[in-house]
Amino acid sequence: MSPLSLNPIFLDLAVLAVGLLLLLLEAFEDEKDKGFVGWISIIGIGTVFALSFFSHPINLSGASQLASFYSADAFAIFYKRIALGATLLVLIMAMEYRPILSRLIPGVDETAGLGEFFALPVFTCLGLMWMASAIDFVMIFVSLELVTISFYVLVSYTRRSAITLEAGVKYLILSALSTGFLVYGITWLFGITNRTNLAEVGEVLRALPADHQTAILFGLALILVALGFKIAAVPFQLWVPDVYQGAPTPITAFLSVGSKAAGFIVLMRVIEPFLSAPVFHDKVLLVLSGMAVLSLIYGNLAAMPQMNMKRLLAYSSIAHAGYLLVALASWSSGQAKPTVSFYLAGYLLMTMLSFLVLVVVNRATGGDDIANFNGLGQRAPLLAFGMLVAMLSLAGVPFTAGFLGKFLVFRDAVATHQWLLLGIGIVTVGAGFYYYLKVVRAMYWNVSNDMTAIPLSRLTKVTIGVLSVLIFVLGVYPRPIFIMFKEPVSLILPF
Repeated sequence: MSPLSLNPIFLDLAVLAVGLLLLLLEAFEDEKDKGFVGWISIIGIGTVFALSFFSHPINLSGASQLASFYSADAFAIFYKRIALGATLLVLIMAMEYRPILSRLIPGVDETAGLGEFFALPVFTCLGLMWMASAIDFVMIFVSLELVTISFYVLVSYTRRSAITLEAGVKYLILSALSTGFLVYGITWLFGITNRTNLAEVGEVLRALPADHQTAILFGLALILVALGFKIAAVPFQLWVPDVYQGAPTPITAFLSVGSKAAGFIVLMRVIEPFLSAPVFHDKVLLVLSGMAVLSLIYGNLAAMPQMNMKRLLAYSSIAHAGYLLVALASWSSGQAKPTVSFYLAGYLLMTMLSFLVLVVVNRATGGDDIANFNGLGQRAPLLAFGMLVAMLSLAGVPFTAGFLGKFLVFRDAVATHQWLLLGIGIVTVGAGFYYYLKVVRAMYWNVSNDMTAIPLSRLTKVTIGVLSVLIFVLGVYPRPIFIMFKEPVSLILPF
């Protein structure tokens, strides 16, 4: 191994250390302005994100206890980078969101009460990173609960706002319900297989007597209900529009990207043992295909009449879950995992860019409606350009990451003869052009009553520029993503 190679476990420990440091600073620092906590969190997570590119897949077979529930393969490291990148962008958005917090919480200065708002996303990131490495049902449950409990607080952070309180209650109730389904499903499978490690569960499934198949499918169905909630797939999407609209915008972005990405890697790890058992293979793919069709149709049709930007992006998130499920339903192509991973990398860039622009527009105009983007091309050309790039990529315009992601999904569908999914996917892409380009029309064709220029911080300008460039780079040169999936090297750990 290279002397610069870092153990992937170090990344988790580093994020934990950053989170604990932020809590201590917030608790014991007497300075009223807690904005410095935000800068420390950005520097800390940014440093760990940079160090993640010196971390490589390792074989944990020498540490049998750790290897039974924790994976350090290429996909785990990739999704750790997704979690770190998403958290870094959320923290940058949170810095822009401080004036909005003071507006939403009467009597609270924009520099006060911010410590937890910057510390909790770091612990959420830690849970997402654990989910990326979890290969045991117990580890999946523990890491998922760390993420969920953090989101309970973050979603309802501006609790004096009625719409935020409603979003927090809905998320709490439905998330707790989905957790119940997950625990019941895990218990059901453990009762039959006497295993919680996913690889060992797969071995049992391949030798399972025929009279146990129905019970196994019932347990899997319960788990799919819980994971369907996390990835915002139909018919488990009822919470999405209201929670996305009511939550603070940086947290909405975190839910849209971080939670979805972690949900999909867990979903892939969970279904893989079932797909390796011939008796369950076709049944699992049929369920995934059904969820994909429903998500594509519902998400795109429901997004078309939306006039609120956060609700539009909420239904868009459901639609994108549908495209990702098409890739999983095409598992037999052998490319499902790289396709889903590339799609989520592109989705991270374009979704975070759109939410960053939305935060700045909200701060300047006081609203999240598409009408608040009227005349943005004249008021803030850089903001308008950033949103233009994000919308074009989300719609799937060529030479963007969104286009290439959809192309790879449709390629897998063709390879596995999923003609129905392919046809519905192509039609719904056309529907997406309608509602995404509504935002572009508002920015460049509609006129605003207020044409005052919108000031931008240097950090926001740099972030918009970097995200816009990366969207085009990945759209024409995806190799940097795919070379991350390398074979693990052997490493014997001392514990």
